[in-house]
Parts: sequence; structure tokens; C-alpha cells
Amino acid sequence: MSKTLVAGELNVDLILQGYRTFPTPGKEVLVDDLTLTLGSASAICARGLARLGNSVTFLGKIGPDAWGDFCTQALKTAGIDTSQVICDPRLKTGITVSISSPSDRALVTYLGAIVELTGEDLPDSLLREFTHLHVSSYFLQEKLRPSVKEVFSRAHKFGLTTSLDPGYDPSETWGGDLRETLLETDVFFPNEVEASALTGRSEPEEALRGLQNGRTLVVLKLGRDGCMAFEKNSIIRVPAFPVKPVDTTGAGDSFNAGFLHAWQRKLPLLACLRYGTASGGLSTLGLGGIGAQPTLEELEAFLKAQG
Repeated sequence: MSKTLVAGELNVDLILQGYRTFPTPGKEVLVDDLTLTLGSASAICARGLARLGNSVTFLGKIGPDAWGDFCTQALKTAGIDTSQVICDPRLKTGITVSISSPSDRALVTYLGAIVELTGEDLPDSLLREFTHLHVSSYFLQEKLRPSVKEVFSRAHKFGLTTSLDPGYDPSETWGGDLRETLLETDVFFPNEVEASALTGRSEPEEALRGLQNGRTLVVLKLGRDGCMAFEKNSIIRVPAFPVKPVDTTGAGDSFNAGFLHAWQRKLPLLACLRYGTASGGLSTLGLGGIGAQPTLEELEAFLKAQG
């Protein structure tokens, strides 16, 4: 049985949903709804994997506060092992405010404990307990980022596979260290904006080509246009499934969960892409990143209905 360790940020999301005009300085706008829920790309992916029946352990840092308790309890409720969640009394748990509509969202984040995880928090004694290691929000995790390549290299020595989602770079510098990290990465999950920024190529197909290194499987997420990846020098495309999204928060992270569920079971690449696309699409039917994540039964029933 696969055992996944997700190492990354842990925070709450305050989602303000359904704005008619986007807020600008000096003005107030109204929204239709709000919810407080488990946030962070890493935690949403972890919960998506757990919903699909996978064994998942989460490694991250929180502060001794209500937000940290909320996050830990949400993980436990989902069946995720939280024994590696570190509560540091010097820190405050991070929070993201998501201003969301059915088509897109904008995020404002207080990092807090998000940036405090380090490579030293992933010793060999921990890594050897798992079969897969996933890291999200590469650019947000300032203290882990310099060690990701080395951590992935050690993980490979113990037989683990690895995956990485870069997330958006708030500094918009898109440092070249990521290219080096990809040399120790099995699966890479950029979206269209991230791939374009990393390669300087605006067309998705060209951006995908620009990320090839002969070692890493690059899965390019295209939102409403589905996804694509290379297989034997040919591009495989999977269109988005027809859903009416309520909230797109965390859809890419649920995509990662669906893809990794199939990929760890060695399903064909086309099937992995379909699992990812369906998982991401179904997750948009509820408010917040975790509100509508599918179970394996729900996901496979949806795929069967799509033909």
C-alpha cells in the first residue's frame, strides 16, 4: 500500500465568495457568502488524497492558536496522520483570505508558520517510512525551498517517488533553483500561468516543451481547458469535464490528489490525467478547497458517466 508524506504549509482559508466588483483601495464591496475552512495547497492536496482512500501523513508547522487547532482537527477528521505536525510556540499559524468568484480568485496571505518548515524537519528516519513525498507551494516555503532538491534526492535513495507543485511566486522572480530541483522530481504540477512565467513562453504547448528535462513528468494544468503532458514525445491532452463551478479555490491541488492516486497505482498516463481533471473539476462544486473533494467511489462514478 502506498504511504504518502505531504510536507508543506498549513493554514486556514477565509473565503469571501461571490463579489460583483473586485475591491479597490478606499472602497468597500459586498460578497454573497463566506466560510472558514482548511486552506493551503499542501493540506488541500493531502485531504484530497485521503478522501480517495490513501494513507497520508502531514508534516507542517503551526502556532499554538485557534487557527492551528482548527487545521490540525480538520486533518484528523479527514483521517490524516498529524503526528508530524509541529506546534511551535514562537509562531502564529498562517491565514489566507480568498476573494473568490466562479471563474477565478485573488488571495491575500499572512505567512506566519507557513515559511518555517526546513529540510532538517525531514530526516532520513522519517522519509524511510513512506513510499511517496509531495511538496506544494515551493516559492512560499522560504526555509524549505533551498533543501527540496536534497530532500528529494534522499527520498529517492529510500525508494520514494516525489512530486512538486510550485505555486505562484509572490516575488515574481521565478528563481532558477527550481530547474535544479526538478532534476530530483518525478512529477511536476505547474499551472498555465506558472509554466509561462518559468519558461517565458506564453503558449501552453511551448511552455510544456520548455519544461522538459528528460527526467521529470510535467503535468500542465490548464483550468477550464483541462490539462496536458508529454508521453513518448507526443502530447496527451484531456479536456475539462463539464461542471458548473461554485468556487475554484484549491482545484489545482485536488487535481494533484486525483492524479497522484492513479499514478501511484501505475495506471496509464491518460487515466492519471482523467483522474486529476475529474478530481479538480468536482472539487469546484462546493465552497472552499475541501468542501466538495470526491471520494474514490464518487470520482470513478463520475468518470464512468463521462464515458
